[in-house]
Amino acid sequence: MSTVQQRSAQAREAHKVTLVGAAVDLVVGLAKLIAGWLVGSAALIADGIHSFSDIVTDIFVIAATHFGRQAPDHDHPYGHGRIETLATLWLGGMLIFVAGGIAWASLTRLLAGDVATAPGLWAIGVAVIALLAKEWIFRYTLRIAQRIDSRLLEANAWHSRSDALSTLVVLIGLLAAQIGIGWMDAAAAIVVGVMVGQVGGRLLWESGQELVDTALPEQDQATLYDAAMAVPGVEGVHDLRTRRIGGEVLLDLHIVVFPRVTVSEAHEIGNEVSRRLRDVYPNLFDVTFHIDPQDDAGETEHSLRPGLPLRADIEGILNEAWHGLSVWHDRVALDLHYIDDHVDVSIYVHSLPEGQDLDDAARTLREASHSLAWVGRLRVWQGPGKS
Repeated sequence: MSTVQQRSAQAREAHKVTLVGAAVDLVVGLAKLIAGWLVGSAALIADGIHSFSDIVTDIFVIAATHFGRQAPDHDHPYGHGRIETLATLWLGGMLIFVAGGIAWASLTRLLAGDVATAPGLWAIGVAVIALLAKEWIFRYTLRIAQRIDSRLLEANAWHSRSDALSTLVVLIGLLAAQIGIGWMDAAAAIVVGVMVGQVGGRLLWESGQELVDTALPEQDQATLYDAAMAVPGVEGVHDLRTRRIGGEVLLDLHIVVFPRVTVSEAHEIGNEVSRRLRDVYPNLFDVTFHIDPQDDAGETEHSLRPGLPLRADIEGILNEAWHGLSVWHDRVALDLHYIDDHVDVSIYVHSLPEGQDLDDAARTLREASHSLAWVGRLRVWQGPGKS
């Protein structure tokens, strides 16, 4: 399955579970309102309104998962996962708001000595059914959230759990009122408010960490490092950096290879590293690797250092230094290797001037270019060279 197809499938799963949750919220909310109105329970009526507020959240989650799971485009080359992150922040804030409201209202009732009246078994039965329905949708939503690795869906699951907990508080209050202990409703609600607030705080913290590009846990980074180092041809790995966007992980790293391999071989080594990394960490969305001919970890960024001449300039400089040497004019290929702040030069020729061997030719070239401080190792090779 391609990345686009996987995103679409995940979005469909998220929409399905959220629509099921919205249907449950609608039925449960109506049942609470009707039961509360019939038995005169203000707690049940308030809890019914709470259930209806979840429908607004469900609509918000559907919109966020729809746009957040879309493929990257021109304006968003890294995808739209931050939409889910922002939505999770909003839901975390909503949970804290709901928790504060539950705790404050319950504390006010407790201090005021407000005692609930006996509601009857019918209202208690409605509360039990509502509690079971909300707990089921919490578990269903959380299971899908963990499967598609969606913090937003996880936040919505806990929002459903907050409604279940508030219903539990109402149920405790109804049962206590039925046997004449009316103050227990308010006391239990304060505890539930603290629990819901903790969940909201955790979601806010995790989403905030994602927004500031916090790296994966050290154990996960070590796993990725070991997988990269295990690839044949990899001499070293450094500057391995990770960050999250939504439920996906972005990774970039520097791969050290033998300095004289071809560009295509080095690139294929990097491709194999990418494949191994995706095998050990399937949530990797994007892998960017930089090939290094030597380990330059901790050194000054190359773009901030003086540069060495490139091929076009080097050919002109060498042509000026070696214009009188036949071995230079008879070359069939020229290889350049940028190593240790020098340029190693390899010249390929079909044949050498009469009476001159490879060492003599190299020595002559070296003497003629002694003033070029950037020239490193200099070699002359005899053979077909490059086509």
